[in-house]
Order: sequence, then C-alpha cells, then structure tokens
Amino acid sequence: MAASKRAQVLRLYRALLRESQSFSAYGYRTYAIRRIRDAFRENKNIKDSAEIETLMNKAKASLEMIHRQLLGLSMYAAA
Repeated sequence: MAASKRAQVLRLYRALLRESQSFSAYGYRTYAIRRIRDAFRENKNIKDSAEIETLMNKAKASLEMIHRQLLGLSMYAAA
C-alpha cells in the first residue's frame, strides 16, 4: 500500500474512533469501537487497491452515519 493511501486509512480509522467516543451510552460506544477495531484488523492485509478503495468508501459512509446519529441524539437531548 502506498504511503499516502496508508495515511488516509489511518486518518479514517482515527476519525471513526474519535467520533465513536462521543456516544454517551456505554453500550453504543463500546460496540462501535469494537466493531471499528475488528473491521480494520480483519482487513489489514489487503493489498488490492480497488478493494482498499471500496472498504474506505464503506468506512466513510459509516463515519457519516455515526455523525448523523450523534447529531440526532444531541437534538433529542436539547429538547
């Protein structure tokens, strides 16, 4: 994997973990963190750049979903 692609993957991994830390419920938070770590460990040996790109797109979609969930939860907490 090229150094720049590796850096992108690491940034995405950190962003997912950072965003997941914002869940207030312990169960949601630990589940999300465990799933993120497991998924990245499971796919750490993939060399095919097309498959890496597909997995990165799925991870970006997951990051957006987590962000939307946190936004929705914060709207309910404010009400």
